[in-house]
Amino acid sequence: MRVMKWSMIALAVAAGTSQLAVASSQEESKGFVEDSTLNVKTRAMYMNRDFKHGAGNSTSGTAGYREDSGVSLLGTFESGFTQGTVGVGVDAIAMGSARIDGGSGRRGNGLFANDSDGNPEKSQGKAGAAVKFRISDTVLKYGDQFVASPVFSTDDSRLMPEMTRGTLITSKEISGLELSAGRFTSMSAQTGMGHDSIAGKGEPGLTSANIAGATYAFTDNFTGTLATSDVEDYFKKHYLNLNLTAPLGEKQSLNFDLNAYRTKDQGKEFAGPQDNKIWSLAAAYALEGHKFTLAYQRSSGDTGYYYGVDGGGTVFLANSIQISDFNGAEEKSWQARYDLNMASYGVPGLSFMTRYVKGDNIDTGAGEGKEHEWNLESKYVLQEGPAKDLSLRVRYAVYRATDNYSVDNNDLRLIVEYPLSIL
Repeated sequence: MRVMKWSMIALAVAAGTSQLAVASSQEESKGFVEDSTLNVKTRAMYMNRDFKHGAGNSTSGTAGYREDSGVSLLGTFESGFTQGTVGVGVDAIAMGSARIDGGSGRRGNGLFANDSDGNPEKSQGKAGAAVKFRISDTVLKYGDQFVASPVFSTDDSRLMPEMTRGTLITSKEISGLELSAGRFTSMSAQTGMGHDSIAGKGEPGLTSANIAGATYAFTDNFTGTLATSDVEDYFKKHYLNLNLTAPLGEKQSLNFDLNAYRTKDQGKEFAGPQDNKIWSLAAAYALEGHKFTLAYQRSSGDTGYYYGVDGGGTVFLANSIQISDFNGAEEKSWQARYDLNMASYGVPGLSFMTRYVKGDNIDTGAGEGKEHEWNLESKYVLQEGPAKDLSLRVRYAVYRATDNYSVDNNDLRLIVEYPLSIL
């Protein structure tokens, strides 16, 4: 699933910039109950993928389009840590979704799983919990959780997010440096209610994944990240990020963002042979409420970039957008993007984005493949009143490709979200 967005990249890069503290986090603990939080997020989503030139909806065997809609509720409870040298706490996750519209002939957008008759489920739900321990500024968490590592990232692009089970250690003992390491043994899909419901290319799903990473803030404006993963009987993956922001005055700045992956198969090769190097470089100029971005992405090797069994969000690349990731074998792609924050014009909470990406030189085995995609997006977040933080979002994409590579389609998504902090 192609979901890597600029906001996620920024969050991942910024992870190493907020570790400056005099006292350790555990020393400042107020207690298990006192530091607890309970958040509930409601999401409603309509999605329509309209295939062109008589293309069929391969998931249902019918021609035309996929269309469905639903609503979901996600509750997350995070306790504080008990006081003392070793703090103990628990986290809990519960989520559910209900179908509003959509039938067997229009299924396939990834909002719902199918029942035994091939129809989208009317409702779904799952839950999980984890125990956590903290010493100083180091936290060990075991159980069900969401993860946002560039080499292992749970996806949240539909109604309910993926959820993984395992152990994650995060350490922030050194100012400006964040270290992480983990081992995960199962992954639930966005439409899968079982703990081990995600699979890679029809093979047995996640076996085990060992990950490690480090993010360091060299300065307030320059950060770097290294990460690696070993997914048993699938592949080994390595990742590099460098992010530099250069202030050009009070209301101007220039940002450079480099992302790179190296993936190589191993063991039983459940995802098939994998041999890929892919990198992207983006340059963004910000002026008050305007941002102009240019990006270039290059894939090389015997295969394209593969991800999914290690989480549907594991694609921290500039040209991974609404429909395509532009990650085919030997593919070269270019992006032009424009963002507008209307707060500069007296309308806080309203934003617009448009971008165009073109890719070519794709090795399809049957000649050169080409693709291009145009996105248009608008979002409004209520700033005050009883529905404060309610957001309304429209996403539209037009995707076209050569017949030897992919299928043309138009993608429309309407998303309404309401986050509520109870504790």
